[in-house]
Amino acid sequence: MATLPTHLQQELNDHKATLKNFNTATEDILQKNMATSKSLAVRETSAASFDNHSALERRRQLFMQKPKWHASWKLHTVINGHLGWVRCVATDCVSNKWFVTGSNDTTIKVWDMSTNKLKLTLAGHAMGVRGLAVSKRHPYMFSASEDKLVKCWDLEKNAAIRDYYGHHSGVHTVAIHPTLDLIASAGRDSVVKLWDIRTKEAVVTLVGHKGPINKVYCLPVDPQIVSCSTDATVILWDIIAGKGMKTLTHHKRNVRDLALHPNEFSFASACTDDIRSWRLPEGSLLTNFASQETGIINTLSINEDGVLFAGSDNGAMSFYDYKSGHLYQSTMTRATKGSLESEKGILTSTFDKSGFTLITGETDKSIKIWKQSVESNPTDDPGLPWNPMSSSQRF
Repeated sequence: MATLPTHLQQELNDHKATLKNFNTATEDILQKNMATSKSLAVRETSAASFDNHSALERRRQLFMQKPKWHASWKLHTVINGHLGWVRCVATDCVSNKWFVTGSNDTTIKVWDMSTNKLKLTLAGHAMGVRGLAVSKRHPYMFSASEDKLVKCWDLEKNAAIRDYYGHHSGVHTVAIHPTLDLIASAGRDSVVKLWDIRTKEAVVTLVGHKGPINKVYCLPVDPQIVSCSTDATVILWDIIAGKGMKTLTHHKRNVRDLALHPNEFSFASACTDDIRSWRLPEGSLLTNFASQETGIINTLSINEDGVLFAGSDNGAMSFYDYKSGHLYQSTMTRATKGSLESEKGILTSTFDKSGFTLITGETDKSIKIWKQSVESNPTDDPGLPWNPMSSSQRF
């Protein structure tokens, strides 16, 4: 048995060759795995150091950033014509030739943008008009009133053509969906209703707020509805599911107004002494504005140049650089002749299509036009000092 038969010896040799090849392949795989593990460890170390460096770099950039310079704003024209508080204002977003205001005197007035003269007075509501919205895609304007009605006005006929019934109390705000034939309205009954423009039917009712709703806005993509309320919350709504996508509870008091940025997917919200901006669609906090001395903020507006305006109940006017949150101008509005000093609160505001004209509606029953000073320059008019180490900046 010292020597095996030829066929058995051949089979044994084949098995030895196969085993050798297997061992060699296994060793190669182990060596490759060890090399891969080492390279991954190096990458993780470098990634961790890079992330640490980038976080520090982001913080350094936030501290060292310089806000964009903006020219100061000055009073240009005072318009009188309403017999009650001017509660809402909207501009012609197509031709920029006129703007419209609504008042506690139950009327809606259309004004010429260039001459500031009255063009038309629309009467139809039984109580004060609280919200206005002008459509970009239709010759329609929508108004919301404390008489529980939302009205559709035909701007070619200058008459109301539809009434939307369904709210159980006064309606404070109305907004037009930019892509769908829907409008959104909300008010004291704490619900947001979506209406089909043509059929006048309430297609969706969004329930979630626990107090009267002050403002609602429509967006072309999710979240398609954003609303704020006296319950100190801002809700981003999913209109397909009919419920809130996210509720922002950062504010401590009544959130009185919202403003959408015209160029980027973000918005700002305001309550007493507190203005914040939020990134959409996730609703993450972007900036805390230096707003500790602004009082009760009634209105916000943002133009394409990155200027955020905040108007307060005591007549204070605050102008911010939207990106950095820097307060670069703070002034007071002037009460018109014959009105009390206390009657200078700012209730509503909007920029025109160009962004160079600011229109405010106030408690002295006047409409004021503000424009940027053409003589301003960074040397002679630097604005309020910028303090990047301010405690109002949060991360």
